[in-house]
Amino acid sequence: MLCYGAKDLARSLRTVRKNTIQIAEEIPESKLDFSPAPGTRTVRQLLTHIAMADGFSSVHREKRTSFEGINFPELVGKMQAEEQQPRTKAELIALLKERGEATASWLETLSDDFLAEPFNQPPGITPPTKTRFEMLMSTKEHEMHHRAQLMLIERMLGIVPHLTRQMQERFAARAAEQQRA
Repeated sequence: MLCYGAKDLARSLRTVRKNTIQIAEEIPESKLDFSPAPGTRTVRQLLTHIAMADGFSSVHREKRTSFEGINFPELVGKMQAEEQQPRTKAELIALLKERGEATASWLETLSDDFLAEPFNQPPGITPPTKTRFEMLMSTKEHEMHHRAQLMLIERMLGIVPHLTRQMQERFAARAAEQQRA
């Protein structure tokens, strides 16, 4: 039995997605086509990529035990095509909400036994086998990686990320408390 199970994974994914949505809400629509460097995704493409990345969980929904038979170039091509769609800010936020909740709701249904099942990696990948839990946890880690990029982009656009603002507010409240004491 896992100490951290499906409900925990779903809860943490919802938290990560909530923070990603907050960033999407704070970046002005006029900056959605901003790219921090040549050859990198724009904000619009990055938000779409985050929303669509749960598509790779289909291997687990199909109860596959490996990536054998998966056409990665085709999957990546579909994701890249989605990233090129000219979605509005409202559409991006709706997509993030819809796909995030659908994935979290599915995660909640998974048993510890299912999460503990081995999943074989492609040849040359170390370790050669991971649990489904590790594979599904990587979905959240992937989003956090891209959210960090979005937070840096916010800084480049002159926006203090909400998590930083919240921390600053906590520090200021503690300092004010100590001043009163």
